[in-house]
Amino acid sequence: MYQIKNLILKLSLTFFSILIFSCAENKHVCNSKTQIQTLTMQKKIIQTDKSPAPIGPYSQAVMVGNLLFVSGQVAIIPESGKIIQGDIATETMQVMNNIHAILVQAGMDFENIVKTSIFLKNMDDFAKVNEIYGSNFSGDFPARETVQVSRLPKDVNVEISVVAAK
Repeated sequence: MYQIKNLILKLSLTFFSILIFSCAENKHVCNSKTQIQTLTMQKKIIQTDKSPAPIGPYSQAVMVGNLLFVSGQVAIIPESGKIIQGDIATETMQVMNNIHAILVQAGMDFENIVKTSIFLKNMDDFAKVNEIYGSNFSGDFPARETVQVSRLPKDVNVEISVVAAK
């Protein structure tokens, strides 16, 4: 339970750090609660049928300013809703395809990703996931953490979420 609370705290701090960075990047100074609230209120939901529909009460992605927050993607084939399980390489490729479809819908690609969170059911899959994940980038890699978890939605083996910036 402590690890989950710690992860939630880290993700919350990352979100607000990015909001403040985004505001500073646009030559504004975020020095009041009102300015940060205004920034967070200007959000756009990103949705595409080329990535699986959410399996819960969340959006595929949310654009806030020049930042795109992509919800965790799992190995679901968008056209059929079929879950890919068993082969970590195939699962990871499908997850990356799902992320790519959302990025494209927002007018971005893998090079726009600034932060990645990878959740693995088994850390023994780390090397294979790294290989497939890394093959999607041509230059500098985003910041990232990889965490082993006891269980993921739909009992998949990998879930990946990203933050991207235009």
